[in-house]
Amino acid sequence: MEQENDYVDHDHQSYRSRATSLNFNVPFLSTRFLHHSNSINEALSCSSIRRRNSTSVNDRVPFSWEKAPGKPKDDEDYKNEVSYGLSDTPRPKLPPSLLWHFRHNKNDVENENSFSDYYDNCDADVEVELEEGEEKVSVFNDRSDDVYSDAIDVFSLSEAIDIVERSEKRAREFTTDKLKLKIIEDSRNGINNQYPDFIIQRFLPDATALAAASTLGAMSLKKSCESYYSNNNIADDRSFNHQQRRRSHHRKTSTFGGRPSSMTRTTSFSSSKGAVQKDMALEITQFLLAAQSADAKVRTEAEANLRQFQEQNLPAFLLSLSFELANNDKPTESRRLAGIVLKNSLDAKDAATKDRLVQQWMQIDVSIKTQIKDFLLSTLGSPVPEARHTSAQVVAKIAAIEIPQKQWPALIGTLLANMTQRESHAGLKQATLETFGYVCEEISHRDLEQAEVNNVLTAVVQGMNFADNTVEVRLAATKALYNALDFAETNFQNEMERNFIMKVVCETCMSKEVEIRQAAFECLVSIASTYYEVLEPYMQTLFELTSNAVKGDQESVALQAIEFWSSICDEEIELQEFDPESGESGAPHSRFIEKALASLVPMLLETLLKQEEDQDQDDSIWNVSMAGGTCLGLVARTVGDSILPLVMPFVESNIMKPDWRCREAATYAFGSILEGPSLEKLSQLVQSGLDFLLKAMKDENNHVKDTTAWTLSRIFELLHNPAGGFSVVSAENLERVVQILLEGIQDAPNVAEKVCGAIYYLAQGYEDAGPASSVLTRYIPSIIDCLLKTANRADGGDLKLRSSAYETLNEVVRCSNIVETSSIIAQLLPAIMEKLSSTVELQIASLEDREKQGDLQASLCGVLQVIIQKLSSVDETKTVVLQTADQIMVLFLKVFACRSSTVHEEAMLAIGALAYATGTEFERYMQEFYRYLETGLQNFEEYQVCAITVGVVGDICRALDGKVLPYCDRIMDLLIKDLSSEELHRSVKPPIFSCFGDIALAIEEHFEKYVPYALQMMQGAAELCARMDTSDDELIDYANQLKRSIFEAYSGILQGFKDSKSEIMLPYAQHLLQFIETVFRDKQRDESVTRAAVAVIGDLADALGPNTKLLFREKSFYVEFLGECLESDDEQLKETATWTKGMINRIMVS
Repeated sequence: MEQENDYVDHDHQSYRSRATSLNFNVPFLSTRFLHHSNSINEALSCSSIRRRNSTSVNDRVPFSWEKAPGKPKDDEDYKNEVSYGLSDTPRPKLPPSLLWHFRHNKNDVENENSFSDYYDNCDADVEVELEEGEEKVSVFNDRSDDVYSDAIDVFSLSEAIDIVERSEKRAREFTTDKLKLKIIEDSRNGINNQYPDFIIQRFLPDATALAAASTLGAMSLKKSCESYYSNNNIADDRSFNHQQRRRSHHRKTSTFGGRPSSMTRTTSFSSSKGAVQKDMALEITQFLLAAQSADAKVRTEAEANLRQFQEQNLPAFLLSLSFELANNDKPTESRRLAGIVLKNSLDAKDAATKDRLVQQWMQIDVSIKTQIKDFLLSTLGSPVPEARHTSAQVVAKIAAIEIPQKQWPALIGTLLANMTQRESHAGLKQATLETFGYVCEEISHRDLEQAEVNNVLTAVVQGMNFADNTVEVRLAATKALYNALDFAETNFQNEMERNFIMKVVCETCMSKEVEIRQAAFECLVSIASTYYEVLEPYMQTLFELTSNAVKGDQESVALQAIEFWSSICDEEIELQEFDPESGESGAPHSRFIEKALASLVPMLLETLLKQEEDQDQDDSIWNVSMAGGTCLGLVARTVGDSILPLVMPFVESNIMKPDWRCREAATYAFGSILEGPSLEKLSQLVQSGLDFLLKAMKDENNHVKDTTAWTLSRIFELLHNPAGGFSVVSAENLERVVQILLEGIQDAPNVAEKVCGAIYYLAQGYEDAGPASSVLTRYIPSIIDCLLKTANRADGGDLKLRSSAYETLNEVVRCSNIVETSSIIAQLLPAIMEKLSSTVELQIASLEDREKQGDLQASLCGVLQVIIQKLSSVDETKTVVLQTADQIMVLFLKVFACRSSTVHEEAMLAIGALAYATGTEFERYMQEFYRYLETGLQNFEEYQVCAITVGVVGDICRALDGKVLPYCDRIMDLLIKDLSSEELHRSVKPPIFSCFGDIALAIEEHFEKYVPYALQMMQGAAELCARMDTSDDELIDYANQLKRSIFEAYSGILQGFKDSKSEIMLPYAQHLLQFIETVFRDKQRDESVTRAAVAVIGDLADALGPNTKLLFREKSFYVEFLGECLESDDEQLKETATWTKGMINRIMVS
């Protein structure tokens, strides 16, 4: 991993390595530079101001956000942590069904292990074909017992889709100048009319022209390679074919795993750059092979050589890789790695790295890029499947760069030619269709003209044809259609074209091959989500298709069939939540679930009986039973009370059966439908069923107990709310409930984990319950004791039982009545501190030991955070924290030395709580703690740590007030650099603005020297908000976060200057009001943004007073804005608006 340093983007290195930091003590920079009125423009011309301001406007650090929005780097880790909602404490893991339904994400990437440490950061997603003789389940066998072998005979026709007979009558006619699709209607209907040939009418003219143009422009591989190497004084690698093959063979036998031969040693580079490039070109095959050696020395030397070639001549390096991939005489191993390195030279997961790679590609000479692309396109016809597959991916990566820039207009035509020419073999067609799919996955639907979309659909639909193509081609075509569906909006608006596409997909769902059927159902899932509003005519057929698949097909196909209905539920739930008063036009609500309910629910209930024996032991299992339960839960949310009469008979008839599968399925069904139906309908059922479920916790079967514990947790989550006036748990049955749960927590780890969830929600229900929470107090000691014992169980590590136990302990402490439990929690504090202290002394002998230590420390720091917050919430118990603060802080500093990011996060959060509790006394810890604070603010890679550290800076400012001043120069320097960085994840940047407000409030007039820098960033971010894409939901959410944080920063700064030097903010008032007006006009702002905007208007009037009278007269929008807020149902917003109105009225009459 150390070698990755050679690939650091030197233009975007972290600020740690930069030579200078911001100097806040230079002469004050006039804020007038940021405004544009006539008087200010005149001021800009004054030489006196120029002399007074040594810092040029152009030298200021600009606000920057990621050019390509990033995703959390450890997102997959977070997916496996089931969250309990909005609280800081994550949920204990519940049974598989609480994961709700699995989403097939077309952006998921196949991964293959990198071939060496040098490529650890590569996205090596080249699929490796199994060698002959390796064990593999074939999906292409024509088995007589295949349930779909005669599916065409039983398939029912809908009114809108005509199913074409699969017989000799079905044909596809080719000519050299055009493709004609002829579709024969079902003879049983006696209809002989041809299906509308919209593909011929609309798609093929453009397709034919593009194909002809690309064919004329193609270059031969030999000519391309000879031309480049000749022009660049590089020996032609191919002239040494026989010698290289011998050397390659020699290397396999004498180098790998043994002493490296002289041929694999590092090349001696002469002073001639041409000689270096020549040697590198000669040895590229050998280096690629050696880079995969098991011998570390051989591998290291080869990696160094490859890196040197890449750094000295990137164009030649990429061309050599493309030629290696295209050359069928080269070893498969070198071709595979050449493709991976080439692909990862064009793309990266990190946004900054990706941008750098794109820029490098764009700067390469057009002639070289053309040769590389020609090599790649020719490789699509290689006889080696792996080379074809890799080339398809690399072509898509280049397309992702060039197509949006309109720099590869011939690509679609070239690919189409591969599909339409008679001599194109099946392998070429398969690779071409894969390329279409990858290209559609990489680019936006806005990047292609409709004619190009039509061409792609033509090729894909042709490839799915049963009569004319091999199984491999049809599978590639079906997968390509999945990625192309987002591009087909115009086609789905056309009834004839939509009918044809749906016909093809439905036919493909009945293919004899399992993998093709699965891919076709995945297309239906995507269609359900993307084109819900046009599905009405096809739903009868789609129900029959999915029903047959769920009842009798392979599990992989059945899962997608269930997912289709889950997607329909998602769409209808969203439509039900749609606010018609918002002015937006939503899709029509077709109520498919309601119409299909009588048949859909029994089908889903059947799936619940298809459990696997070990499904509760393995978190990765996702089977038909789990998918069915998840879908059943979504159906309940969609139709509400209507589901109860269909599910309860199933529950009642199976709950007492001797077969454990029946009992488990009945319990699972009951737990799945608890969200959706009304409280009135559910209350009686749950009241009568609670006693039975408590008894079922002693069932002889582990699966039944597991699902019962999960169902109890659902009941306590949804139907236990004493503060709201209803709870299935009463003072009378609470003792029994607690007794059963504390017995159940001693069961098998998977059951105990679900019991933790039940205890979690049981305790949570008493939060804010007032006197009603007292009924739980007498059980708190027993619950805490059991949870601590559970956390220490030796058998709970694999299922994260320990983590669940500690998270539940946090919730029990957080929701307890502090007046009644203060002594209990005070006794818990030293016990947790002792446990945390013991972890520091653990002997670490392996990576696994280090990971276990980190997990335990993170959990214990989380418990300490909650205890500190709870004890410091009232004055009577805050002294307990103050008395132990020194020991707690020493522990946290020891934990920081472990250098685990997870522990770092939890310890930071706990220190924030400690700072809040100790107030100004926290100053005595700052000198030791500050270096960890600074490290956290510079941690761009583990950006969650950086975000939490920013929050802790705010906590410390609120605790120390003016005593934080000695540290502010460096903190502000780091925060401004964080805002300027393109490497830092964008989610960290809004909290930084809020932190500006905290710092300003703490140090008041001393914030003056930071104003030019901070306000420049805030104004830049405000302008960015105005330019954001309002069609992207993710960007809308981010923009709202950014707006709210900017307003919070302004509020803090204005309040900080209120009592002195408030005039400093006067030059910024006009820009602020303009920004507020822009936000007011934005109908997509959320309530938190509205509250922050109204508050900052009041702060502006309060801090600047009569100086803003003219501004408020000019910007009269505030009257309408405040009027809207005063009519809101949000009492807090109304209160803030009333105060703001009073502040403005005060200055207007002054």
